Amino acid sequence: MARRHDHPHAEPAPPYGRPAAPAQTAAIELRGVRRSYGRGGETVHALRGIDLALASGSFTAVMGPSGSGKSTFLQCAAGLDRPDGGEVFLGGEEITRLSENRLTKLRRSRIGFVFQSFNLLPSLTVLQNVLLPQRLAGGRQDRSRAKELLAQVGLGEHAGRRPGQLSGGQQQRVAIARALITRPDVVFADEPTGALDTRTAHEVLGLLRHAVDSMGATVVMVTHDPTAASFADRALFLADGAFAGEIHHPDPQSVADRMVALTARPVGAAA
Repeated sequence: MARRHDHPHAEPAPPYGRPAAPAQTAAIELRGVRRSYGRGGETVHALRGIDLALASGSFTAVMGPSGSGKSTFLQCAAGLDRPDGGEVFLGGEEITRLSENRLTKLRRSRIGFVFQSFNLLPSLTVLQNVLLPQRLAGGRQDRSRAKELLAQVGLGEHAGRRPGQLSGGQQQRVAIARALITRPDVVFADEPTGALDTRTAHEVLGLLRHAVDSMGATVVMVTHDPTAASFADRALFLADGAFAGEIHHPDPQSVADRMVALTARPVGAAA
């Protein structure tokens, strides 16, 4: 599950500030997405017209200084928040104008989530937690797939345990299996290693990398950690609600250098 470091056919980066759309239907696409909070002089422009398309089977890290719009980006892209303007597409289907009921059903069946705090239900077994998205979606609960996923994340022998009997790293492995159970279009990971020690974080990131390389998953990970970003195919940077560049096949040092530059940049400075 080690991260691949060989990129013999690396493609040139697209024009600065606007990541290029892939030729095939994107797993997730944002077109001119804007989101503001507050009114008048207190208005905060969290997203200022985001254009982005991510191909299926890709691993993308989204980074930026505090207040750059990372969380709002994730919430709008995942259908957890509605943008003020623009459109979001999931597998080619626009989701921006769906009713709350349809949007809830879509999130349960076509989007996976991995959170910093794991968000497992303590009263359910590990296996039941993995099956929960299928149960909530009202579909058949595929126990054989759930057990297969648990085996792939190294927890095949722990299916009958409760989350409280597991370590933090093990709980995050359960969360990854849960995120993959419905074969979602996209898995959104929000600071998935924030509560883990360095060694365990590397193991969890290796599992996300494995999900992309061997299972065809599409992962979008919001993170502040340059090492975590190095597991991705590319790192996208936000600043003041707008794209501020990207690095293909990132390494920890190049990501850290870019983050230092963005943090030092005056608010409102042009990208």
